[in-house]
Amino acid sequence: MKMSPIEKNAKIVNRYLNAKLKGNPKMLYDAAGHLIINGGKRLRPYMVMKSCQILGGRTTSSISAASAVEMVHNFTLVHDDIMDNDEMRHGVPTVHKKYGMPVAILAGDVLFSKAYQIISDSNLSSNATNQLISRLAKACVDVCEGQLLDIKMAEQKKIPSQAEYIAMIGKKTAALFDVSCAMGAICATNKPRDITNLSSFGRNLGIAFQITDDLIGVMGDPKITKKPVGNDLREGKKSLPILLAIKIAKGNDKKTILKVFGNPKATKDELKKAVDVIRRLGIEENVRNQALKYAEKAKKSLLVYSGPSKAELINLLDFVVKRSL
Repeated sequence: MKMSPIEKNAKIVNRYLNAKLKGNPKMLYDAAGHLIINGGKRLRPYMVMKSCQILGGRTTSSISAASAVEMVHNFTLVHDDIMDNDEMRHGVPTVHKKYGMPVAILAGDVLFSKAYQIISDSNLSSNATNQLISRLAKACVDVCEGQLLDIKMAEQKKIPSQAEYIAMIGKKTAALFDVSCAMGAICATNKPRDITNLSSFGRNLGIAFQITDDLIGVMGDPKITKKPVGNDLREGKKSLPILLAIKIAKGNDKKTILKVFGNPKATKDELKKAVDVIRRLGIEENVRNQALKYAEKAKKSLLVYSGPSKAELINLLDFVVKRSL
């Protein structure tokens, strides 16, 4: 079977990551590589490498930056799973469940530190290296700020506005998509306009990605999502589909949604009724349109470019916003 461009790219990145995540004590590096070995599409490294190629750069120029972004992404997953006390990811036990909390925290720290080490050891110019380190550091700060905004949002009884939700996912999720494309551009050029264009593409793709992900979290098919129906409703996540549904719903419809929202004891039947209400309110179409709005902004950022790498980035964008429920 012919491999997709994303799968081909993932093979290159996986080889590089496996070579870099070796050392002693072996358990520490096994823990650091646990989630990497057991899944992930490598979307962010793909974006780094295609953003480099769209500007005429070579794969070898961007492999270290691509791998660094993936390490940072996996660092966030390890710590997310600890904060949420999740037991499974990619169909395997989470790092803290398999190796224990202290080793998981250290594994996350190793991933974070190694990311900067491999950028520092790359063959890029000192100017490019400094830019990559600065950009990635800022993105990591944004992700931490976004994570806390998400936690605070979950704790408050108030339903956030759409603007507050977008600000939160702009930091928590889109920051790493943004920096992936910016870093890819930096590996190929020092022209600020090109770096800004690719950065904008990544940011808007990241927002579209999270909006669509949140829709799947509410209305997705459990066979595909591997999560129960209406899982995000039961957990009380203040995602865009849910906050729109609560805002639009009236009377009994609103009561049906609020009965299961943040209620761990909600039954399957009650959750199904709430999801049916959300479907009837036209939330899917509304949210899909919001994701498409950001996808269009992303496409505009690439108008001045052409070639196969542009086509592959646009294909990724289309895949992200048109994912089935």
